[in-house]
Amino acid sequence: MGQQATPVRTARLGRAVGPEPTAVSGAVLLLPGGEEVSARRPSLVRATAFARSLGRRFARAGREEGLAVHSVHYRYRGWNGSEAHPAEDARWAADEVVRRYGDVPVCLVGLDMGGRAALRAGGHEAVSSVVAVAPWLPEEDVAAPAEPVKQLVGRRVLIVHGTNDERSDPELSFRLAARAKKVNREVCRFEVHSDGHGLHQHRDEVLNLAVDFVMGALFGCSVSRPVEDALAAPPPIGLRMPLAAGFGKSLRR
Repeated sequence: MGQQATPVRTARLGRAVGPEPTAVSGAVLLLPGGEEVSARRPSLVRATAFARSLGRRFARAGREEGLAVHSVHYRYRGWNGSEAHPAEDARWAADEVVRRYGDVPVCLVGLDMGGRAALRAGGHEAVSSVVAVAPWLPEEDVAAPAEPVKQLVGRRVLIVHGTNDERSDPELSFRLAARAKKVNREVCRFEVHSDGHGLHQHRDEVLNLAVDFVMGALFGCSVSRPVEDALAAPPPIGLRMPLAAGFGKSLRR
């Protein structure tokens, strides 16, 4: 008997978080973390409590606006070099949103390796905004091309990073933000002082910041003064904006 062909893996969208709106007018795609190299299937239990909290917070804040929130399930656990599988899966997911809901604006929200995927796939024509939380980025190598940023032109971009992150170097996300800011003024970056990769100490503030930014980017809602200031400030000020303790407590979302 001949060998059976290996089934082709496909990415997929998870079920909508919370009650799906009857009329969808915008979408958030949550892109989880992963590993640098792995051909294994992602674990369905890998989704962090942080990602689940983000999904619920987005769904609650955007319910009246018609926001659909979905997690993206990758084909592979790894980034896998030039294959950049999670970024390809993010582009597929944006296509799927258009197929399901029509021409609605999409925000890619990525954590860890998903942050890199969100930034890389940000050039998709349906994507209007990108949020990268503690993005995992490659070490800079003079022999390799720099991580691209031109695809982010015309998008509103938020990067959030803990200054004590030992898994994803915050200096690399600052350098990428600085390059992106040169081609796109709508880029800001917040630093969460003394926090690590999981942003456990200031999780509520990060969640509030992400919701505030996304509601403004997708639906034109007014954003908080710190976000306004960060977007307007020249580098490096708007790219090293400190996230204040208690941020968002006064926001009614």
